[in-house]
Amino acid sequence: MGHRLGVLTGGGDCPGLNAVIRAVTRRSLDRGSEVVGVREGWRGLVEGRLVALGPREISGILPRGGTILGTSRTNPYRSEDGVERALRTWEAERLDALVAIGGEDTLGVAARLHEEQDLPVVGVPKTIDNDLSATDYTFGFDTAVSIATEAIDRLHTTAESHNRVMVVEVMGRHTGWIAVTSGIAGGADVILIPEEPITVEECCDEIRSRHDRGKDFSIVVVSEGYELTYKTGERRGVAREATPVDQFGHVRLGGVGDALAHEIETRTGYETRVTVLGHVQRSGTPTARDRVLATRFGLKAADLVHEGAFGQMAALHGDEIGAVPLRDAVAELKTVPPSWYAVARAFFG
Repeated sequence: MGHRLGVLTGGGDCPGLNAVIRAVTRRSLDRGSEVVGVREGWRGLVEGRLVALGPREISGILPRGGTILGTSRTNPYRSEDGVERALRTWEAERLDALVAIGGEDTLGVAARLHEEQDLPVVGVPKTIDNDLSATDYTFGFDTAVSIATEAIDRLHTTAESHNRVMVVEVMGRHTGWIAVTSGIAGGADVILIPEEPITVEECCDEIRSRHDRGKDFSIVVVSEGYELTYKTGERRGVAREATPVDQFGHVRLGGVGDALAHEIETRTGYETRVTVLGHVQRSGTPTARDRVLATRFGLKAADLVHEGAFGQMAALHGDEIGAVPLRDAVAELKTVPPSWYAVARAFFG
């Protein structure tokens, strides 16, 4: 007997979400289940906004970026009667199970609802930051890195033409996976990330070293979550002013690239420009790798529902898709290890 299965996408959008929706729906429909999409993440469950998903709704969505279901950063635990309203929607819609596709925050809610309310929930890991523990990679990351790498490649020519330092600000609130990976691939001369906060002075020294060797341009990649760090021990985070936190307690980051560029130009005298990639990193069509990974995750999530293996998350280990407890997946962030940063540092200066 088939299930009535809900699917939601929460948090920031990213390429590959539609591939997961497609895979979950196709496999579930093939088994005689009914699939409904929950609009705009957890907000849709709280407000009772659901839509039927069938062959027509998922046709042609594999290469599309974003999410056909919409998304939000709604946290039922931070909304008035949010959990109670979500439970009422669950009963009214006669849901048998839910596939929650998201990152640390979305899956944290899923884990809590499973543990506290015994809701039959399955998770799929999504974040361009690649910072979810318990899985080797998350879909969306490869696309973001590819976009950032192409931008760095393009900036090399204009930096060299004008003898400039180009600072490239990429996403990465708590971890520097995008910065390190795209920086290595794009041949960046300095990379600054939250996990290995080298000082502003060290960054400037690396740039001067290049100039002393006749290299009159430099590419500096910085994660948005990097705190300006000085040899005095002072550390200063950069965020948009007068911006309220979201329902998961996050401020809107942005501006570290400008702050760093000002420091570099002031301290070295070298003309410095900034490129902030921003949301372009999470936009557009997914890479082939992300399409395949997202599809495999979606099929695994549908299988977990079919098997009644709730409270689990689809995860990539090596080249195999397995399952891990949701709670383990959100227990801690997966940060860039020193060995990865050592690869990047080998090419500094």
